[in-house]
Amino acid sequence: MRRLYDPVPVTLLTGFLGSGKTTLLNDILADPLMAGTAVIVNEFGAVPIDHDLVRTGSETYFRTTTGCICCTATSDIRSSLSELHDARIRGDIPPVARVVIETTGLADPAPIINSIIPGGSPAIGLRDHVVARHFRLAGVLTAFDVLNGRATLDSFLEGWKQLAFADDVVLTKTDLAVGTHDWAAELRALNPAARFHDRHVGFALPMLFGHGEYTISGKAEDVPGWLAMERLTQHPDHDHDPSRHGDEIEAISLTHDVPLSPQAVETFLHIVTSNISSGLLRLKGLFALTDDPDRPLVAHAVQHRLYPLKRLDAWPDDDRRSRVVLIGQDMPAKQIRDLFEVLAPRAARNKRGAA
Repeated sequence: MRRLYDPVPVTLLTGFLGSGKTTLLNDILADPLMAGTAVIVNEFGAVPIDHDLVRTGSETYFRTTTGCICCTATSDIRSSLSELHDARIRGDIPPVARVVIETTGLADPAPIINSIIPGGSPAIGLRDHVVARHFRLAGVLTAFDVLNGRATLDSFLEGWKQLAFADDVVLTKTDLAVGTHDWAAELRALNPAARFHDRHVGFALPMLFGHGEYTISGKAEDVPGWLAMERLTQHPDHDHDPSRHGDEIEAISLTHDVPLSPQAVETFLHIVTSNISSGLLRLKGLFALTDDPDRPLVAHAVQHRLYPLKRLDAWPDDDRRSRVVLIGQDMPAKQIRDLFEVLAPRAARNKRGAA
């Protein structure tokens, strides 16, 4: 049995946009063997969506962080771990067996790993010393989407780094892939030390946990260099825009306060996902519909693939607005915003225009 002051193992859950991290996290939280899991989710975009799609029970400690990925993720995660420790000490939450930190799909894992491992980012204050003493990085778990994996590795350094730092790689969407391919053999060139798991063949969640303490031993030779570089690099001063990542990737966050027509929402989703010039990488949305406002519609898309739409049995919290976040490169933001604006019934648009 874990004693109150024993370091709590932390697992970092990474993977590029649309790789299936949230689905995997929901499975972890639903497994009785994973009881006692606390969750921290780092999101990208001004309107958080992921926290509404994570099915946490009443006993689950859950925190969401948002903000500029390069500068605030590390600080926010340390703050969340410190708050978790304080809640444990006060007895406000049940015993915690482990912490899972789900990163945004655009996150570079190096600064987050440095914030938890010994000898990583320097402690700034008492909070950071508390985190270093009471939490330890036990492993890095990466979800890899086999449908879009090659394109991700060709276009985004973050995708390479998420794989290179991993202890365990979960191959997702293998059930949707055409033909057979030995992804484990191909990806071992990037990370020879990783353990590979097919999400749909002989998969068991407990095998992803309990391997001890995180180490870079055996991983690609770039890994220690990336960690060292991150420690030495001072991020230049810049505007901390929670909806931008670099000069090209941005998040467009859209909301409506009134229920929307199901046909209008389906048309919007079809247009933004089928347009090959839209630059879309990821879409997540939660919509209130006029035919049943009490059961929100959940929408997911990865690049130009729109997954089957689903209804939730109830809203996850008191916020009943329709909301959607689109993440992409050089997206036609004005056209997307204008298209979303006309989804609202005419009376609601007129009221908004008169306000």
